[in-house]
Amino acid sequence: MDRREQILIHTSWISIIGNTILSLSKIIIGILSGSLAVLGDGIDSATDVITSIVILYTSRIITRPPTTKYAFGFEKADTVATKLLSFIIFFAGIEMFISTFKGLIYAEERELPTMMAIYVTVFSIFGKIILSVYQYRQGKKTNSSMLIANAKNMKMDIFISFGVLFGLFFTFVLNAPWLDSVTGLLISIYIIKTSVELFIDTNVALMDGVKDTSIYNQIIKAVELVPGAINPHRIRSRLLGNMYIIGLDIEMDGNIPLYEAHEIAQEVEESIKNEIDNVYDIIVHIEPLGVKHPEEKFGVDKNNLSSNS
Repeated sequence: MDRREQILIHTSWISIIGNTILSLSKIIIGILSGSLAVLGDGIDSATDVITSIVILYTSRIITRPPTTKYAFGFEKADTVATKLLSFIIFFAGIEMFISTFKGLIYAEERELPTMMAIYVTVFSIFGKIILSVYQYRQGKKTNSSMLIANAKNMKMDIFISFGVLFGLFFTFVLNAPWLDSVTGLLISIYIIKTSVELFIDTNVALMDGVKDTSIYNQIIKAVELVPGAINPHRIRSRLLGNMYIIGLDIEMDGNIPLYEAHEIAQEVEESIKNEIDNVYDIIVHIEPLGVKHPEEKFGVDKNNLSSNS
């Protein structure tokens, strides 16, 4: 855990420094060159700096050991942090959209951006490629959903910068400064769209759901591999950070010794862990075979799996 925390912190600092350099470069050059598109790209990179700062702080929280107040630990802090980031990114996008839209509506006379705008955009593309690849590799190494998500976000930033580059190209070719404003407007819409998707995506974890419901088929398959474990039902799964907490009921022969029933339950846990990666905890409840129980409100089984997805 200490090693994982060190990698998260180290990666976050590199991201903060790299994105700060790129963001300041684009914001300053965007202002000096008169390019709203480059300025908008710089604001988008500034949100990456904030993202990395939040990841840095969150990485210190999620590695704390469980307490009596937080018995499941602090892994879910990354989901809360991501929700916060979605608001930050949203308001940055809205601010940029309003300012750019006003420029188009009032049709202010503008000069062509200078060539500095193109140079800093090319510099940004190469910088983002390096940061994105680095973040993704470190995310895979530490199995950190935060770093992987941030790497994907930076990958999208590369496409934004390419869009700025093409916008500048046509602005110069067609001698139409307003095209730069249109490019900036499109970037602001993309930023808002990203923030909304990020907000919606975190709802699954906060509502104790799972993004990939095929995990229930995997759980049933894993149980069926264990002799003596029958009728897996009332299966529940939720995300704790990027790890699964799984609960389920199984039936067994009611006449077998308690020790043997315990061994079968242990085999069920091991079978599920072999079938599914990133399992934090598994709770198996044992019932005598054929016992009648009232209709369950929570959980899924073979019969209602499709309807509950």
